[in-house]
Amino acid sequence: ALTRTLGLRPRHHRDKPVFAVWLGNDDQATATLNAARVPTYPTEAEAVRGFQHLVRYREAQSALMETPPSLPQDFSVDTARARALVEAALANGQGWLDPLATHELLKAYGIPSAPVMHARDAHEAMDLAQPLLERGATVALKILSPDIPHKSEVDGVRLNLATLPAVQSAAKAILARARQLRPDARIDGLLVQPTIVRPKAREIIVGIADDATFGPVIVVGRGGTAVEVINDKALALPPLDLRLAHELIGQTRASRILKAYGDVPAADERALALALVKLAQLAADIPEVRTLDINPLLVDSKGILALDARVAVAASRILHKGRGHPRFAVFPYPKEWERTIELSDGGRAFVRPVRPEDDALFRAFFARVSDEDLRLRFFQSVKHFSHEFIARLTQLDYARSIALVALEPRSGEMLGAVRLHADADYHRGEYGILIRSDLKGHGIGWRLMAIMIEYAKWLGLDVVEGQVLRENSTMLAMCQSLGFKTRLDPDDPTVMMVTLPVQQVEVPDVPPVA
Repeated sequence: ALTRTLGLRPRHHRDKPVFAVWLGNDDQATATLNAARVPTYPTEAEAVRGFQHLVRYREAQSALMETPPSLPQDFSVDTARARALVEAALANGQGWLDPLATHELLKAYGIPSAPVMHARDAHEAMDLAQPLLERGATVALKILSPDIPHKSEVDGVRLNLATLPAVQSAAKAILARARQLRPDARIDGLLVQPTIVRPKAREIIVGIADDATFGPVIVVGRGGTAVEVINDKALALPPLDLRLAHELIGQTRASRILKAYGDVPAADERALALALVKLAQLAADIPEVRTLDINPLLVDSKGILALDARVAVAASRILHKGRGHPRFAVFPYPKEWERTIELSDGGRAFVRPVRPEDDALFRAFFARVSDEDLRLRFFQSVKHFSHEFIARLTQLDYARSIALVALEPRSGEMLGAVRLHADADYHRGEYGILIRSDLKGHGIGWRLMAIMIEYAKWLGLDVVEGQVLRENSTMLAMCQSLGFKTRLDPDDPTVMMVTLPVQQVEVPDVPPVA
């Protein structure tokens, strides 16, 4: 009776969760409830805990589907310059970038850092300090040694030096003490910097750590000389967007001091979050950067400024099987699949992987796709595109999924998209494609399919397959021109199964003439 009653529930009620609490040990009752797909609990408390698991799962799924804010339009990095710095250090057998190269590396990724100059001895330190002193600034001196990453260990820092005699005395004292405490260390001289005075700035540590299992990890926390004593840090796997970066900052106790208090204005938390996103991008672009510490990173209402940083480099090693980034546990945006294609009418389109922030792009695209084309693509009429629906199209696990969009170069309008999702064994992949209804016949779909097949080969898949409505003659013809084999779906006579042995076919550069 119970099974029949549950089966007769109205359709709009069947998706509502039903929990049962059956007191006593009754195997028959439990079996009946299991057959009706109703979870059973021995007590009310355990039923509530079970329900809370569903609530937390739904909250986590909703958070993952949030559209993160995109980076500013002027955000750009000089990857070539940064890579050249790292490769030069590795070629010279260095395990650490020198401070001058570190300053240039941060500059290449748009992270402001204090200017730095190199003095070989006390006399050169005085020469470099003189222009700063004449402008009314004070000077900071720091020991420069590849074997002394923590300068405070040898008392290797002097701040607020206001005269040339003070610079000379401090320089000699720093060099002498470093040689006394670390006679084995290579001493390259001194770093000369203007003393940075930002009295209401907070000292934060940010960086890239190296985990033996998960690879690069982004770090943020309370900085300064007492960083190890305070031990206030939070970690996250890259890549990061701004939403994830803000959440990471919020996991630290240091996030509280970023707020306004007393006569201290609130710090620019967004600038700090953006710095974390940039470090995640650096870790993606240059796997040879093994660790990077910026401590302290000054953060105040004016923005951020790196006062001291160190970067360890080493040859990259692969941490996992398969394609993609050699060291990331979570694959970053696959920028290498960006390209420009030529269309049948002589026009051009820019093709790139889908990004999480493409929600608005997809909405505008769907508005220009006919109801009939939507039905052919999704096998049913689609009248409303919820945020969750579009998030499933834009929030991708790049390790097993790829979605490529074709964009009009000038307007940025979306012309079409193709998707590929691989199984867990990287044996088969399922594709889907949709082109704007007013752009059929321009070769967009054929070229997107060709790039998708190229990606499937690169990923190591054996077969790409898809389902096409039997009435969709245009799609079936295109599949046949690309080498797909077609057969009737044994479970649905209205659907054709199309399969392609991707490693055995060569796709021509241009589509056949219709």
